[in-house]
Order: sequence, then C-alpha cells, then structure tokens
Amino acid sequence: MSADNVNFVHLRVHSEYSIADSIIKIKDLAAATMDQGMPALALTDRCNLFGMLKFYSACLEHGVKPIIGADLRYRVDADRVDSNRVDSNRANADSFRLGVLAMNEKGYRNLIQLVSAAYVASSTRGVLTSAQIFAHSDGLIALSAGRDGEIGQALLAGDGATARAVAQCWAQEFDQRFYLELSRTGRPGDDAQAAAAVQLALEVDLPVVATNDVCFLHPAQFEAHETRVCIHDGRVLDDPRRERRYSAEQYLKTAEEMTELFHDVPEALANSVEIAKRCSVKLQLGNYVLPKYPVPEDISLEDYLAQCARDGLDTRLGKLAELGE
Repeated sequence: MSADNVNFVHLRVHSEYSIADSIIKIKDLAAATMDQGMPALALTDRCNLFGMLKFYSACLEHGVKPIIGADLRYRVDADRVDSNRVDSNRANADSFRLGVLAMNEKGYRNLIQLVSAAYVASSTRGVLTSAQIFAHSDGLIALSAGRDGEIGQALLAGDGATARAVAQCWAQEFDQRFYLELSRTGRPGDDAQAAAAVQLALEVDLPVVATNDVCFLHPAQFEAHETRVCIHDGRVLDDPRRERRYSAEQYLKTAEEMTELFHDVPEALANSVEIAKRCSVKLQLGNYVLPKYPVPEDISLEDYLAQCARDGLDTRLGKLAELGE
C-alpha cells in the first residue's frame, strides 16, 4: 500500500453480515472504496467472519487492500477487578465493544479463536471476557470503540480515573497496538467522548485514530438502514419509544469529508493509514483443507465411512422399530 496522497482509511465498517445494523453489500463496498481512491479498507462485522472470504476476494478484484477484523463484545473479568486495575463497578456493567484488526497470520488465527469462543460460549450470547481477549492478543491491533467502549463509557460518566486505568491496562496488554478511537457521527456522546479521549491520550501517551462506524454507503440509504434496524428490534419507524442508535452520518465518507471532520486532530487521520500499513494478512484461496480422521489400519477411509453410515442407519432403524412396538 502506497502512502502517497493517502490521508485516511476506513477501519470500522459493517456489512450485510452484521444483520442487525448494516445494509452494505460487500461487492458494492469494495467498488465504492475503489471509486473513492482509498487503497485499503477494514471489515469489522459484529463478532463474525462470515463475509471475510467474499470481502477479501472483492477487495483484491478492485485493487483495494483488505484488512480483516471484527467488532467484539466483552465483559470485565474478575481478575481485573481483583487486581484493582479497574473499579469493581465495571465488573457488573453491560458488555463493551472493542474493534480488533489482524496484523498478520498469527493475529488472523487469534481472531478466529476469539470469534469461535464467542459462539461456543452460547450462554453469554457472544460476549467474551477481557481475559480471553488478552490471551489471544498477539498479532492483533485493538481499537477502543469510542463511546461504546469501556473507556468511552467511563469518560462519558465523568470517571476519568477509571478511564485512565482501563486505557493503561489495555495499552499494556496490546503493547504499541492499542488506539483510542474517535468518532464524530452526531450520535449522543460522540463529540464529548472524542474530546475527552484526546485529552486522555495526551495524559497517558496513547495514539488516537478516527473512524466513522460505517453501516451504509450513502446518506440517502439511512432510512432503509433504519428500516432494517426496526425489523430486527420489532419496532416501527415512527415509534416514539424506539431507541435511535444510529445517525445519517454513518456512511462511507470520502477521505476529504473525514479530513474536514477531523481537521483539528490530523494525527487521528494519519494513524488510520499507519494501522492499514501494519495489517497484512494473505489468505490462500482455492485450497481446501479437510480434517484427517483416524481410521483402523485394515480399512480405507471410504469403506470406513460407509461402514459407519450403515451402523448408524441400523441404530436409527432399531430405535424406530422399538417405538412401533
């Protein structure tokens, strides 16, 4: 990826595979990124990698560098509370968002481990613990998720001490790979959190990065996006009780629009490019890797499969016969 004339890269983008909050089709996303002249793009769907291969292929087809990531959710684990690195009230709080991007193959494999762990632990509905993330942090870059992150929530609550402690904790676990995320999409808390995060970054010497939490490609698609959200939430558009979690600004803004939006924090723009440079995952497409099942030495894999199928059929037919008696 060339750094010439590049001043911003989108690092938090959801696709149609984030069913609850995005209407972006991956092929359209790659094409739009190419049309805007951006050399790279990250896909960070909500705790899934379902669109990863399609995204990777579409980006390569359009001459865009694909950055593989995900938008995770986690809860504060007991170890962090016991170590007094965070306030004990955080252990009982709702889950927090965290953006993660794979830098290399190690990071890609750790990202797969984290997403898989979130699905296996169905009792927590896809929510990890911070300890799980720390255990699989190698090769990953972490973004603090702005107002929806643990640090952002502490800042908005006026709890600077907790925000500082949490930031230092994550910076320690993600050495030189943790960024305070800034978004200015017009949602409640965005501007206040961004301003407080810049001040915190100066205090604890952490880098900041600008994102736009993209959920649709063009401003005109906002109403269609809200319709998708309403279908998911079981609400109607004009319901006064409906929570407005999104704004019309969460579209794929051009680099020029993002530059104007963050003209006062140019390093946040520059860091988006630096992060894109740090992330390079190459996937081998077209090679199928199947598990190697152990079979008895005196039988072929095909014959063993047929034998297991016959045995299974006999077992099922036997149970049906018992039910018919």
